[in-house]
Amino acid sequence: MLDDKDRIFTNLYGFQPWNLPSAQKRGDWDGTKGIMARGQDQIIEDVKASGLRGRGGAGFPTGMKWSFMPKEPKDGRPNFLVINADESEPGSCKDREIIRHDPHKLIEGALIAGFAMRARAAYIYIRGEYIREAEVLFAAVAEAYDQGFIGKNACGSGYDFDVFVHRGAGAYICGEETAMLESLEGKKGQPRLKPPFPAGAGLYGCPTTVNNVESIAVVPTILRRGAAWFAGIGNPKNEGTKLFQISGHVNKPCVVEDAMGIPFRELIEKHCGGVRGGWDNLLAVIPGGSSVPLVPASQIIDAPMDFDGLKAVGSGLGTAAVIVMDKSTDIVRAISRLSYFYKHESCGQCTPCREGTGWMWRVMERLRTGDADISEIDLLQEVTKQVEGHTICALGDAAAWPIQGLIKHFRPEIERRIIERGGPALLEAAE
Repeated sequence: MLDDKDRIFTNLYGFQPWNLPSAQKRGDWDGTKGIMARGQDQIIEDVKASGLRGRGGAGFPTGMKWSFMPKEPKDGRPNFLVINADESEPGSCKDREIIRHDPHKLIEGALIAGFAMRARAAYIYIRGEYIREAEVLFAAVAEAYDQGFIGKNACGSGYDFDVFVHRGAGAYICGEETAMLESLEGKKGQPRLKPPFPAGAGLYGCPTTVNNVESIAVVPTILRRGAAWFAGIGNPKNEGTKLFQISGHVNKPCVVEDAMGIPFRELIEKHCGGVRGGWDNLLAVIPGGSSVPLVPASQIIDAPMDFDGLKAVGSGLGTAAVIVMDKSTDIVRAISRLSYFYKHESCGQCTPCREGTGWMWRVMERLRTGDADISEIDLLQEVTKQVEGHTICALGDAAAWPIQGLIKHFRPEIERRIIERGGPALLEAAE
């Protein structure tokens, strides 16, 4: 359980203004010059010691990622920091709250992270649909420039650092880091083959690190309060606080900051007033945004909400977008709807994803109505395995995993529909 004094995002609900004077009252931009004076390598070491792992889904150690950036300019090429504010994962809405109500945490974090990685500038790539949020971000960046916090001699540190806000145009695929870089360069948003990795050749062919909004926004507070403070929250290898976005069949859906590793039951009881209709009414939960497999009620109820705890139940923390489904949910229809989303958002570059996402959705629709053969369930499972791991980016995996989770945990429900649709003959055969 997280104490109020340990919360990083103290204006998550926008009870106070987002602007610079209010942000400074909340502690932002306090002693930033002193933090930078510790030196670039020390900042990276402190972030490593805090145990911070990327908050965008993959959970890669943030300090280690920063350390991959070259310390000396290669052939005169500058380093860049790109901040992923695309947030198009169904169920995910935490970055939106940070940008809308606490944008200066992100901008100050961009300066410190950019300085630590010897970056010349930060590019914040914000989702096209976030129109009002983008307006706030543009205004907050302008405030920071006016005060001399970024730009030439940022915060009086002697370091020059620019922040650019770039609006996307509504493509889910641009949340993938290399597709985002393509889009920033003015090209079609399609993922790049790796290697080369962005740390070697990223934006405009220069060394680049791509980080999530939450990963960057927590950095100034970690460095002010100390790595040991952050590392003391949560579980080993799953340290710190986390923004959970809880939607679906709970009494009070919300975005809330709590300790990593909080048990699922406690998270829902404490912040959401429990599951709609009581705990006996819980059917399943998608714990990390639509691209992670669902977990049935019995397995999720006491699971720790962190990277390792959810991996243990065959799913993942992802962005911590918790989608709660009670027994009124048509679970096959819900997963079919996600299949349609991935079919629609596939960029079409890789054959398994381009062809497979459409095929999987069409089969899912027939399974939803029961207008299929029971053997097709295994065929669908086999096709998900042919898509998973055979594409340039992880969209193929994201399309396959929800279906795999459905077949693993709710196969009897799929079979029931087929048998009922097939009538007495199929019923006799099944018996």
